[in-house]
Amino acid sequence: MRRQPEAELMDDAEQAAAYAQADFSAPHQFIVDQISRLLPGLPTFARVLDLGCGPADVTVRLAVAYPGWQIDGVDGAPAMLGQGQERVIEAGLAARIRLYLTRLPGDRLPGRGYDVVVSNSLLHHLHEPHVLWRTVRVAAAAGAAVYVTDLRRPRDEASLQRLVEAHSSPSPVVLRRDFEASLRAAFTVGEVRSQLSVAGLSGLAVAELTDRHLAVFGCLA
Repeated sequence: MRRQPEAELMDDAEQAAAYAQADFSAPHQFIVDQISRLLPGLPTFARVLDLGCGPADVTVRLAVAYPGWQIDGVDGAPAMLGQGQERVIEAGLAARIRLYLTRLPGDRLPGRGYDVVVSNSLLHHLHEPHVLWRTVRVAAAAGAAVYVTDLRRPRDEASLQRLVEAHSSPSPVVLRRDFEASLRAAFTVGEVRSQLSVAGLSGLAVAELTDRHLAVFGCLA
């Protein structure tokens, strides 16, 4: 199946609200658990960058799991960041989580030299995937831990429809529509490995995590 890019920003207010209100507790906690499993040597105290933080549910979960982390979350969609700021305040984490309106690659990051760089579901939104990998290199300190997770594109239409039916059938129409579009826009494991090689990040591992997710993880040289 050929890749079909989708919109880079999820900046519709209805769309942002649907994502913020949806129950992603299981998949988002899975991300946090996998970070702990695949990167067991993470620092207790760290400056962390969350690229494409969206409504900040994963960001908040990371802050809860790692009380010594100070996290900067960036996203290019104001509607998503508005939902995220509400979640951060509600969780009582405004002193440890800062959210920034940042559209890659044009806008400046809030900092450099991060000890940990994470990203969830940003890669498939980018029309040019090298934007993410270049940002990782620029933002991370030497030896920084990296964890990027995203959807992976199914091999054919039948596989895609099975995934949509299995994982989004009870969801609101906007979430079901976006899930299908995101699967079409996602990259394969082989494509991601090629991207990392071009970016000089071939030391990072790539693994299939679920029937629809992949992860890129490791420490930078």
